[in-house]
Amino acid sequence: MKYRVLTCLLATVLVWPIVGAQRAAPLHVVPVALSPRDSAVHALNRLAYGPRPGEVDRVTAEGVMHWIDRQLVPRKMDDGALARRERDFRILEYDRGDLAGMYAEVQRERRERKQTANQASDTTVTPREQTARRLAGQFQELAVVRAALSERQLYEVMVDFWTNHFNVYFAKGADRFLTPDYIEHTIRPKAMGKFEDLLIATAESPAMLFYLDNWESVAPGSVPPAAMRVRARPLLGRRPAVFSLPPRDPAEQDSMRQRALDGGYTQLDVIEVARIFTGWSIQRPQQGGNFEFHDWAHDTGEKQVLGIRFDGGHGQDEGVRLLKLLANLPATMHHVSWKLCQRFVNDDPPDGCVDDAVAAWKRSKGDIREVLRAIVSGPDFWAARNVRAKVKTPLEFVVSALRAVGADPDTTARLAQVVARLGEPLYLHVAPDGYPEMEAAWVNSGALLDRMNAGVALAAGKLPGVNPTTDSAVGALATPDELIAVVDREILGGTMSGNTKQVIKRQLADIGDPQQARALAIGLALGGPEFQRQ
Repeated sequence: MKYRVLTCLLATVLVWPIVGAQRAAPLHVVPVALSPRDSAVHALNRLAYGPRPGEVDRVTAEGVMHWIDRQLVPRKMDDGALARRERDFRILEYDRGDLAGMYAEVQRERRERKQTANQASDTTVTPREQTARRLAGQFQELAVVRAALSERQLYEVMVDFWTNHFNVYFAKGADRFLTPDYIEHTIRPKAMGKFEDLLIATAESPAMLFYLDNWESVAPGSVPPAAMRVRARPLLGRRPAVFSLPPRDPAEQDSMRQRALDGGYTQLDVIEVARIFTGWSIQRPQQGGNFEFHDWAHDTGEKQVLGIRFDGGHGQDEGVRLLKLLANLPATMHHVSWKLCQRFVNDDPPDGCVDDAVAAWKRSKGDIREVLRAIVSGPDFWAARNVRAKVKTPLEFVVSALRAVGADPDTTARLAQVVARLGEPLYLHVAPDGYPEMEAAWVNSGALLDRMNAGVALAAGKLPGVNPTTDSAVGALATPDELIAVVDREILGGTMSGNTKQVIKRQLADIGDPQQARALAIGLALGGPEFQRQ
């Protein structure tokens, strides 16, 4: 097994040390620093992918905290419109085995074409390969459509959060056909449940096992049954002496247990984790098989991770026990809470937000909904310094623009391709850490120009893959000043700067057609600096 696999597992949950004392449980309070309408705008920009036409008024009338309460229980929300649209996505009709079979046939056809043509390359695309490409594009597009159309907005935001937190690389070998199942049956069902359940599910997912190369991990000296046709690769060649742990005195044991609580780990811990996960594999991975534990490949010796002893001979249960341990360590609570506060509050998360989230985690035993409730009920979420303090990722920008104009995306991959051109090809981040949240990753002159062009194209009806209806966002208006004022209110939530107003007014000066003027004003607002913030 490659050590990066185990470092990734530990880093997922054990990076951040505990800081600050625990505070009292946050109250479920209505924000006081913002007006009811501004509170609705803020919630829709952070807990959703931005407002649709008229949605700010609806959430304001309902009460923002009541809207949040409904978002925290997505299973009770009617999402029939999205369900009907999902029927148009054929990718949902294919399971892992179906996609694996198609991928194998595509590879076979390529080999045969090369042999027949007696050349190193052949760019001919067969009907089966066209279908495979179309399905891959649909898989990426489906994320955009769900984010744009779903009533369960917070749920879709959390799906994106966990997709990046537990990242796999769609273009890596078998993950071409394992990743859709991973998103559909591992991430989505558990995105608002218990963190422990989600962690175990991702660790047992064929897509994750393949991505991290863990499916090939066997203990040194292991011999597969004769009937099995698997490629068994030793973990470290011959068993190194470091695997035979010397006895530790009580003082050293106490020190290691404290390190476990604080979230520190050593190279020895990484090796021991590797031993625990030997045998975690995939049944016929190239055919899209299920998770399978190979008892013959498992290291049966005693292990110690973070000062905690794991008796040998317990097979798969050792890995499950370790995952439960990691899921409930204070360091894990802090690290994941920190990332959630970074996603929803500020790139530099306030200590108070993290403390509230950790306290809720402890009370609820890792219930993700309760952790989110603590974050959005706390003062940091609503503090003026954290409003519009974050920059949208390319996915957030594209989806929020679609929603702002009431656009209706189709099932082709064209909108996903727009997201990719802006810098975030979906499911194609190579490293395990997923796409970043930090503003610096997304802000540069070239990226902002691309966003401006996309916004103008969308409003003008020239962005492929979508049918915008600007009428639903902004009605017909008599003067440029009236148009700008309504665009400011409906598209930007009243945040348009004086400079942006002047820029738009100058661009409208020579346009006599009201429809063109409206489209240009909306497009410039979508591509402008205010819309990039949330």
